Amino acid sequence: MGLQRCKFSNKNMSIFERKKAIKLSADTAMASARKGLTCWSRALISNRDRPVPTTTRRASSACKKIVKRSRRIRRTAKCGAARKGQITRSIAQCLVRKRTQILKSLIPGGEFMNEVCLIEETLDYITSLRVQVDVMRSLASASARASEPHN
Repeated sequence: MGLQRCKFSNKNMSIFERKKAIKLSADTAMASARKGLTCWSRALISNRDRPVPTTTRRASSACKKIVKRSRRIRRTAKCGAARKGQITRSIAQCLVRKRTQILKSLIPGGEFMNEVCLIEETLDYITSLRVQVDVMRSLASASARASEPHN
């Protein structure tokens, strides 16, 4: 699907465009193999037809992080009388929340999952990614063997 969609036969394709086409094909195949039984596979299938934005928003997110950090520093300075146990618990909860958000952003469709579902889907997605890597390695080694000169 991805290679056909990007017209892989075009000789003027950049390496990045080929990489995106191969990734789209691999993701579509991986999601199709799960037959829509998981949230992440349904998310991949539904997202494959959407155009991928060419620009990223890293600069604006970096600015937001700086603003949040400065607000947090001011807030903690005001609450200097808080007990050490409360601070430790608060930091731990914040770290768990941040890591959960990061995980939700890594798993297709993860932003719509609760924590229990997210863990189950993550385990299934990791298993599928491992299989995908094994298949890609096999294809790469077969391609390398095929391109070797025959004696």
